[in-house]
Amino acid sequence: MAALRGLGRCPPRSISVSSLHTSSSVSAKQHYKMLVLGGGSGGIAMSARMKRMMGAENVAVVEPSEMHYYQPIWTLVGAGAKTAASSGRSTASVMPSGVKWVKSKVEEINPDANTVRTDDGTEISYEYLIVALGLQLHYERIKGLPDGFEHPKIGSNYSIQTVEKTWNALQNFKGGNAVFSFPNTPVKCAGAPQKIMYLSDAYLRKTGKRSKAKIIYNTSLPVLFGIKKYADSLWEIVKQRDLQVNLRQNLIEVRADKQEAVFENLDKPGETTVVEYEMLHVTPPMGPSLAIKGGPLADEVGWLDVDRDTLQHKRYPNVFGIGDCTNLPTAKTGAAVAAQSAILNRTISLRLQTGACNCSSSSSQYDGYTSCPLVTSYNTVILAEFDYNGQPLETFPINQAKERRLMYHMKVDLMPHLYWHGLLRGLWGGPGPYRKLLHLGMK
Repeated sequence: MAALRGLGRCPPRSISVSSLHTSSSVSAKQHYKMLVLGGGSGGIAMSARMKRMMGAENVAVVEPSEMHYYQPIWTLVGAGAKTAASSGRSTASVMPSGVKWVKSKVEEINPDANTVRTDDGTEISYEYLIVALGLQLHYERIKGLPDGFEHPKIGSNYSIQTVEKTWNALQNFKGGNAVFSFPNTPVKCAGAPQKIMYLSDAYLRKTGKRSKAKIIYNTSLPVLFGIKKYADSLWEIVKQRDLQVNLRQNLIEVRADKQEAVFENLDKPGETTVVEYEMLHVTPPMGPSLAIKGGPLADEVGWLDVDRDTLQHKRYPNVFGIGDCTNLPTAKTGAAVAAQSAILNRTISLRLQTGACNCSSSSSQYDGYTSCPLVTSYNTVILAEFDYNGQPLETFPINQAKERRLMYHMKVDLMPHLYWHGLLRGLWGGPGPYRKLLHLGMK
């Protein structure tokens, strides 16, 4: 129960501590040339790049979690295609050797004094700062959660504590409504809430239970997917597989003891619908890190306020951001982090060389590239790739809006390898990382 109640706080991102890293927050040296906040994908990738740029002794990473997770695989864990254990490695094993690991939580950032205070009261000063704090899951904003996860038939692929509950609910499904939600907030990997719907449909067909199921996808959005080219293909899949999609429906309450989910109609304030379920997958509301929100680095909503082209903070030139914590107007995905990492590396390099960031060429600017491999079955994926303007920015000389086995194997087999051995070591990424991968493969 205690672990589930913790779902209302920041989720673990990153178990044993390697002798190559100092995990204690108490150290004689409390000043670093480059301080990285967060040990998720963006934080580890950039700390590896900064180690090469300025030396390991000049870089420190603040991260409280002892485990680091490759979260994109949780979609497959929830559908029984991968194990939860396969998604995690110790933070010590992914932290660049020689880089100082401060195993604490960021409590306060003071960019005017160039200092960061951790939850144990330690103050660390810096010359340059990279903020990679991710976002926060807010299960507690749905009435009845997170305590509702103590009941069966309910799960969520967005947390290591609840992803296996999704698989249990799917396996034990007998018949009735299988309900999938999308919240009325920004989310990371916006395709994930419907990926588990397609996989659940495939599993129920494989096990002969599909005729007894009514599959319902209730989304707060006015569209199925934000990019029309891929949305058109997804609507065809929805029709072919007899999936019910209800737009502008937001989950506000779970009555787990009664197996009821309550949705509000966002177009008709005050109107609610109670849906009985035999299986419920919850995508929680999400928001900015509390260490950023309300502070001097935040925009009016609470996200890290960075330049969309360079990832440099708009008001503090020695502060930079990457990943889910930023207010970049693009989808929050691992592929976006991969693309951003090379751009940010270039931005910081120019800053160190010239004292300013003169990123005038298009190759030095981030175009908003992101990717969402939309898993539509246990062997097919639609690979959505697009930019700031919502325009497809595709890698392969084929129609990527079509379901393909090749793309499934790329997501399931190739991408985890590139993540652990490429991105986290600062060796892979750049504008359109899949395009770069294809180019390297053709050499």
